[in-house]
Amino acid sequence: MKFASIALKTAASVLALSLAAPALADHHAGDGPKAGDLAMVDGYPITAEGAAKFVADTEAEMKKMWVLGGRAAWINSTYITDDTNALNAHFGAMAAEMSVAKGLAAAKFADIEGLDPDVKRKLDILRVALTLPAPTTPGAAEEAASLATSLGAAYGQGKGTLNGEEISGSDIEAEMGNLERTPEELSEMWSSWHTNVGAPMKGDYVRLAELTNAGAQELGYADFGAMQRSKYDMSADQFAAETERMWQEVKPLYMSLHTYVRSKLNEKYGDDIQPAAGPIRADLLGNMWAQEWGNIYPLVAPESAGDIGYDLTSLIEEKGLSEVDMVKVGEKFFSSLGFKDLPASFYERSQFVKPRDREVICHASAWDVEDSNDLRIKMCIKKNGDDFVTIHHELGHNYYQRAYGVQDFLYRDSANDGFHEAIGDMIALSITPEYLVQIDMLDREDVPSADKDIGLLLRQAMDKAAFLPFGLLMDRYRWGIFDGSTTPEEYNTDWNKLRLEYQGITPPTDRDADGFDPGAKYHVPGNVSYTRYFLARLLQFQFYKAACDKVGWEGPLHRCSFYGNEEVGKGLNDMLAMGSSKPWPDALEAFTGERQMSGKAMLEYFAPLKEWLDEQNKGKPQGW
Repeated sequence: MKFASIALKTAASVLALSLAAPALADHHAGDGPKAGDLAMVDGYPITAEGAAKFVADTEAEMKKMWVLGGRAAWINSTYITDDTNALNAHFGAMAAEMSVAKGLAAAKFADIEGLDPDVKRKLDILRVALTLPAPTTPGAAEEAASLATSLGAAYGQGKGTLNGEEISGSDIEAEMGNLERTPEELSEMWSSWHTNVGAPMKGDYVRLAELTNAGAQELGYADFGAMQRSKYDMSADQFAAETERMWQEVKPLYMSLHTYVRSKLNEKYGDDIQPAAGPIRADLLGNMWAQEWGNIYPLVAPESAGDIGYDLTSLIEEKGLSEVDMVKVGEKFFSSLGFKDLPASFYERSQFVKPRDREVICHASAWDVEDSNDLRIKMCIKKNGDDFVTIHHELGHNYYQRAYGVQDFLYRDSANDGFHEAIGDMIALSITPEYLVQIDMLDREDVPSADKDIGLLLRQAMDKAAFLPFGLLMDRYRWGIFDGSTTPEEYNTDWNKLRLEYQGITPPTDRDADGFDPGAKYHVPGNVSYTRYFLARLLQFQFYKAACDKVGWEGPLHRCSFYGNEEVGKGLNDMLAMGSSKPWPDALEAFTGERQMSGKAMLEYFAPLKEWLDEQNKGKPQGW
């Protein structure tokens, strides 16, 4: 995640995912109400009144430590030393400890009759916040934490090979996108990484799955997968069906893209490497996991793509924009929608460039450290087009954080975990040629003509549309492990079956049934839920279309700009300010007028590309 969220919601993975501030571990149970012989939880009677007091005290405790923990995390990210590492780890451990304790306590209040709706919602938030639930049996929590650490270390230390020489994870990922590599080299890197990294961790993962399942069952869920699906304001089964429905909506776009890309790979490599029909070889798509295909765009680009007429990096240079100037341009986008200017402290406390005198974490992220007015971004900005887009994205998170700062502490989060990333991505979609004209960065006569649109849309689809089936199957695979439908003996076989079913890809080499290929993707050993990314890819287009509809945009959706429209800003802020205080359909409806997440807006955005792809694909086999 690219924003700093509340610690309780990210639990044990707080440091790795969002660097959020932890909550106070000390509960002061003795301060709770006395209730004679009533059943008690941490000093609170198991009554509606006791539950309300428990929730109120929990929120107060978390709020007390928010500033201290947030500052420790910020200092560690912007000044890495052994000491700041230790301080951040200390607060992260406190966050995990409290998250477990509060989640277990909340579960004991969950079925009380007469609960206030707000109290019930907050209890549910506390229960589903745990990313690594462990049973209360002696030693179980310690074992789970040890296994999680071991799995993370195994992934981080993983090595593949290239021409027989060891190569690290970051290097091998880059080389998978190197178009100069031969099919033999790509196959070696893909196979060695999946074998060397995934297979050795299988035993630990099997045991961790057993422990997290037991922990979820103590919290009142059928299994850990059901627990993960229960945070979406519907039953676990309903949510699984909803995500499948959304996938079926956008699947025709993916199928057309798959057919076109396969034919281009066949033209390049021939039938022996990539047949003209059937699945695509996974290592030929420019990414270790075949989740995004943008790296191979030069191989599939239409002949008419050519020069689009402008280069964003060059425009930044021509305007003489500094790193801070680039941020101010991004702020101006939001100001034009009627949002308040960022506080002076934003520019005083943010990290915009990489310091020369110390090590920092350069990965872009957005923070609300002290409260919703202490907003910051952390980047090592380069004066290029990519970072110009990233700035707009990160500021989207900041304005979301400020908007929901009016809510109670447990509601200071996005409506569901897909919303936060979707807002950032929606803002990034808005950097269209029309927007660049409006902010005086591009001359009207330099706006690319319509004949350039297909190349631009294809490049976007190679990442955004190609990602969708992978984004869906990552958690679907793990849900099968947690509900027992995939046994340890079937871990590898079922993984590759799902990859074939949803993505239409196949490994370049035969895979060992006793292996563990999914362990070669960080989010599996890291125990990070992935459905949020699937939701965000679709929601960003739904939000974007809603904004364009509000301004009465009549041209192609992908060229829309809503810069300067305060009606859009008001509607957007109304949704953001709800935080997680209401079910996400209420938040979605507040801005889009719709109560159902949908892929229809994405289909409209890419409609010109879909028509073009279908024309190119005439006479070619579709599917696998």
